[in-house]
Amino acid sequence: MSQLLRTSRVFAWFLLTGLSVAIIIASAFYLYLRPSLPPVQQLLDVKLQTPLRVYSQDNRLIAEFGEKRRAPITIEQIPTIQLQAFLAAEDSRFYEHFGVDIKGLTRAVVELVSTGSIQSGGSTITMQVAKNYFLSRDRTFIRKFNEILLALQIERELDKDRILELYLNKIYLGNRAYGIAAAAQVYYDKPVNELSLAQMAMLAGLPKAPSAFNPLANPERAMIRRNWILGRMRDLGHINQDAWSLAVEAPLTASYNTRETEVDADYVAEMARTEMVRRFGDAAYTDGYSVTLTVNSEKQNAATEALRAGLEDYDRRHGFRGAVGQFDVNGMAAIALSDQMLNYPRVEGLIPAVVTAVDDDQGEARVHTRHLGSGKMAFDTMSWAKRYRTESLTGPAPSKVSDVVSAGDVVYVKVLQLPQIQEQGDDNSENAEDILKNELQVALSQAPRVEGAVISIDAQNGAIEALAGGYSFSQSKYNRATQANRQPGSTFKPFLYLAALENGRTPATIYNDAPIVFEDSELGGAWRPQNSSGQFYGPTTLREGLYRSRNLVSIRLLRDLGIRQTLDYLGQLKIPTDKMPANLSLSLGAGQLTPMDLARGFAVIANGGYDVEPYLIQRIQEPDGTVVYEAPETILCDTNCKEEPEAVANEGPVMANQPDTVQTDGMQLLASAEAAPERRVMQRLADERSVYILHSIMQDVVRRGTGRRALALNRNDIAGKTGTTNDQIDTWFAGFNHKVATTVWVGFDQPAPLGRGEFGASTALPIWVDYMKTAMQGAPSATMPRPNGIANIRINPNTGERARPGEDGNFELFKEEEAPAPLRQDSNDNGSGNGGTEQLPGHIF
Repeated sequence: MSQLLRTSRVFAWFLLTGLSVAIIIASAFYLYLRPSLPPVQQLLDVKLQTPLRVYSQDNRLIAEFGEKRRAPITIEQIPTIQLQAFLAAEDSRFYEHFGVDIKGLTRAVVELVSTGSIQSGGSTITMQVAKNYFLSRDRTFIRKFNEILLALQIERELDKDRILELYLNKIYLGNRAYGIAAAAQVYYDKPVNELSLAQMAMLAGLPKAPSAFNPLANPERAMIRRNWILGRMRDLGHINQDAWSLAVEAPLTASYNTRETEVDADYVAEMARTEMVRRFGDAAYTDGYSVTLTVNSEKQNAATEALRAGLEDYDRRHGFRGAVGQFDVNGMAAIALSDQMLNYPRVEGLIPAVVTAVDDDQGEARVHTRHLGSGKMAFDTMSWAKRYRTESLTGPAPSKVSDVVSAGDVVYVKVLQLPQIQEQGDDNSENAEDILKNELQVALSQAPRVEGAVISIDAQNGAIEALAGGYSFSQSKYNRATQANRQPGSTFKPFLYLAALENGRTPATIYNDAPIVFEDSELGGAWRPQNSSGQFYGPTTLREGLYRSRNLVSIRLLRDLGIRQTLDYLGQLKIPTDKMPANLSLSLGAGQLTPMDLARGFAVIANGGYDVEPYLIQRIQEPDGTVVYEAPETILCDTNCKEEPEAVANEGPVMANQPDTVQTDGMQLLASAEAAPERRVMQRLADERSVYILHSIMQDVVRRGTGRRALALNRNDIAGKTGTTNDQIDTWFAGFNHKVATTVWVGFDQPAPLGRGEFGASTALPIWVDYMKTAMQGAPSATMPRPNGIANIRINPNTGERARPGEDGNFELFKEEEAPAPLRQDSNDNGSGNGGTEQLPGHIF
């Protein structure tokens, strides 16, 4: 007994000594590590890394930027059974322990001693919160000790539900999904509260090893893990036997789902992304900002579709450039064909296809596509494909399929009908025919080389309603709407004519449309300008000169007004003049403007002469809904602006406590000031009567001039101007009513002729009409109200003077003080009204 007692005492002393040493070491670790541990209070202020999301004005998703998909959720929004699934998988004693599970740690130590390596960390959910929010993922004893200390602090300062909520929003669950809400979307395309029990258990199995137990990457292991969790839930009493039986028999239903964008607006999204990164740096991608833009989803989609359709129509008119690739398809299986197609990317709505066979007798080609399989391409879908030679020359029209394509050709096609395979059917001929009709059908196409841009601005406040910067953002990030400096051609003329109306000329002022030769070194010697028709029409009123786009009238008008004075007036309208020539070619639009510059200028005309500052960002919000920025209300500065505080005048949109205003590609996305005013004043830049008269003349461009295609809209409030530069290099149409101004440009990125017969009326105007059909659908007529001081007088169009009684004439608009003088009766007339009148001499310039 004494030997046993002595042995027991020695063992007790060793145990006590070991325990004391352990306590001393633990205390030393605590004293050493404690000062460097972050305060738990930071958890309450932490910003979960949430992507930047960009929305349209009507709350449609345009784009999402950021590495991590996350949608924070509160614990009240998570079903209890889902919480129980995670607890069963990760920490069944979560609501019982104090942050550290001694049994779990003991098990981990035993595994380490028996195997020589770390098998499991024995971590509780609280310890995982400590690691995920504060610590690295290194598997070291120091990190584990920090984790334990932090877990103890977290449990003292936060309640269990808050800890569990933090955990479920932070954990990584594979496929860039962080948090349970994002995972439910990625794997099942559902909110958390709509998941089935089997799906909940599948998600609960992911934290342990998101790649090893991923249902997409490793479905067999994922099913094993899911069923184990279901068994744990049954054993813990969370579900009954029947629920368990149904759930373990459920098939795997996970698939990869990304949040689909609802608006085709890549160029707009990039503009917003660039501005957000400029203002907030990399935090823009992680701090969960939501940006609401001014664009309307329906109008934006219409602008994108109209531009693409118009560019494709132009491209087809100029012929088929041939296959984009060629390879031997003889004896090649479908899988091999698909592998070969990897080198050919999809371009917007166009998909690459390889021609596998050509049948002239049947009038079709067989094609294979990578994702949709095999189908047919009928000859009538390729009858347009005359062989391209130059922009002004094509080959003869094809008469059979083999004139266009050959076996092995890789071409781009548009899908006409997706394949529809019947799930059941017998072998009778009727069913066989039905299946044949439902195969993939495609039409020959090609990606256009020509480019274009569409910008639509709310003329009353400057908000951009739609913007398309090119055919395909995936092919070219270059935003032609804001970055392409091009010659505006005749679309520049309305600004010249507005300058004339502001300087004493009237729509009845006559200029001579006759040949003229200029000797000017800046113009390269002798310059003999012509009209596009090559003809000259003699004395012409300013009205007719503009709506018929007579070049010689515009040149004489500019010479009369003065080049320097005209450039100064353009500066008053805030039209950039740094790329404008100081010679008479200015009258024909030989300067350079971006489509955005031109759209803004036409918005000034559209709204009656008020300054317009195009803007794109309407609102920026933090994840909790706090508004960081709100675009100020805009007001037209006329009589009402006198009541506004002087400091508000000329302010742009503002954001408090942000960097200085930055002008980006011709538009002001955001501006800054110490305190953001609630209103932005739009100052008057042009006399309203001059603008009203210009509206009338430009309505004639649509009714009687080069813009007649716009009559297809069946509206009486449309005005506009076409434009085509020398050699058809740039083509335009800029049109408006009193509420909205829209500009379209078409041309090549590297300036080159568009080809014979291509003008603004044939390239840009059809795109404008297609877009405006949607943009103006259901909108009431919007014409500029007639201001006071306007006279409507019948004139002789040949002289520009008042028409004599009984004489043919047209009614014309004048400012009252500039109206032609009244006719005076001749003394021999005796008041009959049929005698002579004094005829004031007409002025021909």
